[in-house]
Amino acid sequence: MSVYDRLEEAARFVARETGRDRHDAAVVLGSGLSEYARGLEGAIEVPYRSVPHFPVPRVEGHAGELYSVPFADGNVLVLAGRVHAYEGWDLDDVVFAVRTAALSGCRRVVLTNAAGGVADDLEPGDLVVIRDHLNLTGRNPLVGPNDDRLGPRFPDLSAAYSPQLRSLLAEVFAEAGLRHREGVYAWMLGPSYETPAEIQMVKRAGGDLVGMSTVPETIALRHMDVDVGGISLVTNLAAGISPVPLSHEEVTETAARAKAKITAVLDALLPRLAGP
Repeated sequence: MSVYDRLEEAARFVARETGRDRHDAAVVLGSGLSEYARGLEGAIEVPYRSVPHFPVPRVEGHAGELYSVPFADGNVLVLAGRVHAYEGWDLDDVVFAVRTAALSGCRRVVLTNAAGGVADDLEPGDLVVIRDHLNLTGRNPLVGPNDDRLGPRFPDLSAAYSPQLRSLLAEVFAEAGLRHREGVYAWMLGPSYETPAEIQMVKRAGGDLVGMSTVPETIALRHMDVDVGGISLVTNLAAGISPVPLSHEEVTETAARAKAKITAVLDALLPRLAGP
């Protein structure tokens, strides 16, 4: 069975289980952010493990459930948790969930993540809109034979992160009373945290944030002509900047402390993503 056939089977299952033939947009919740989805009014929960071919996260802070949420102008898929290349998944698996969202009708997807802060003015708890990315892994989910049903052989990434969604996020941040800033996200493979020398390389290359996700999903979605937005929650200062050793516990603890900020942004964002 081809990747496309597996994706179609998963999308049909989501439509049947939620009773909603089409979803208009999706949000992916990164490390420590999954709890947000459980309180959404009218949400229908579908565990990843029940969806055909869906990979299930193995990392703390990634719940492994999708939620179909109705709004006045449409339906939004909220993907609580993701899988990562560092867990040993093939990149087709890493991007399977967002590709399923695209085949479910989503034309706009906002990706969230937990990231290390590289830029000098960032602090743990800050939210940053992703303007662009650096792929420093040497890996790409489009390597191999191209399936034209998904997209073209050579997709353009000149505007990997949609200017329209970035403008929308600027409005949402203003409504939530939060400082709006944009930054460049650098994807490193992990699971080890970066060395101070690697962080200096990222900084000199123009990176403001560093993390272990998001970029392959962005590439796969743009391949399918889906508009992408990105939000990073700075959960720690990167190696060589932070005065303390880095740990995943710090990531999840900071995410919990930033709950009010994230909730305010997502509460304002989701209804507008569902609209025209």
